[in-house]
Amino acid sequence: MPLSPGNGPWSRPAFRHLWAGRSVSVFGSLIGGLALQFTAILWLEASPGEVAILAASQLFAGFVASAVAGVWVDRLKRRPLMIAADLGRAAILFSIPVAAVAGWLTMAQLYVAGFAASGLTALFEAAYQAYLPTVIPRTDLVEGNAKLQGTASAVEVASFSASGWLVQALRAPGAVAVDALSFVVSAVFLWRIGPGEPPPPPAGEREGFLGEALDGLRVVFGHPLLRPLALAAALQSLAGQIISVLFLVYLSGELGFAPGVLGLIFAVGGVSSVAGAWAANRGWLVAGGPGPTLIATAALRAIGTFFMPLCGGTGAAGVALLVANQLITDPFWTIFEIHDVSLRQASVPDSALGRVFANFRLVEFGFAFAGTGAAAGLALLVGARGGLFVGCGLMLLSAAVLAASPAVRDARKVPQRA
Repeated sequence: MPLSPGNGPWSRPAFRHLWAGRSVSVFGSLIGGLALQFTAILWLEASPGEVAILAASQLFAGFVASAVAGVWVDRLKRRPLMIAADLGRAAILFSIPVAAVAGWLTMAQLYVAGFAASGLTALFEAAYQAYLPTVIPRTDLVEGNAKLQGTASAVEVASFSASGWLVQALRAPGAVAVDALSFVVSAVFLWRIGPGEPPPPPAGEREGFLGEALDGLRVVFGHPLLRPLALAAALQSLAGQIISVLFLVYLSGELGFAPGVLGLIFAVGGVSSVAGAWAANRGWLVAGGPGPTLIATAALRAIGTFFMPLCGGTGAAGVALLVANQLITDPFWTIFEIHDVSLRQASVPDSALGRVFANFRLVEFGFAFAGTGAAAGLALLVGARGGLFVGCGLMLLSAAVLAASPAVRDARKVPQRA
């Protein structure tokens, strides 16, 4: 059922409940991701190889789940799916502190828990992004996404500040319990939204699981606007993974930056991301429309990443370059994401939204896998710093892909009807 224009997202209780649940969940997830690694390292004394397997299991689960999550999201009601995913993640993660206290915790359990929780996260994300146009009109999508992303950025700052202390105070498995509790709170807020979601298509109108999955791929790569967005997302995921694998190797391992100093510098990015969401919410940088905004912010983000490999030491100049990286990259990336997601949500019918977002995540996870291998190869061939420059160049190439697309250049407003 189409939503009538209102006084913005905050005027709708359903959006407020979705916002609250999402914010609590993000806070817990950011703490839990760190706590899961600390549980392996500090509680089970895992080797570097075992920690790498734990990280790979989560990445692989997201890739596998994304291949099927979109069809489920478009076949079933999305709010119950999100609640089920929240409660499933809570149960899985609560098992870790229980097993730790009982003395039963093993690395095998962490692998299974990380894999299962990551798969449910992929399902939740596809359902959540497809569900937002159900609770607010398409005219409010940019504002709604800006509020959700802005809060997530603020929560990121708070979680980075609190995570270390929580791990220290509660011990690592106890901090995992905080993540599990956050999913319960998220489920309660989603439950409070109540019914009202349009019914999914009847079984007689379905094409079969494989047919619907392939149709979702055709929607993404056959759409003149979604296709360049997906290609840009692939390059950004490849580049981002190369950078994420190599930046600590270079900054900490080769240059000698202390972890505490880097933590303070990276916190600047969280604050600047909030500023980016605030700017997007007020229509800044969109004089030419969302398409030109995507091109400009993707290019500016890419330019900002170059400050990282340009940093040559731990002195004042090096710190200034890293701070500049955070001040440029993070806010423009936030603005990019808000408009990117809003265009996706508004460009296709509600019946295909789940598959669209799941297929984007499938592409992103797949190229992240490739980026992990590429980072290792680049480190051997050209060193960590050279590999970072390659990653930054690929990030700039993603902006060129967008700039080369007439559909992106001509996207002067968010579509009102898919």
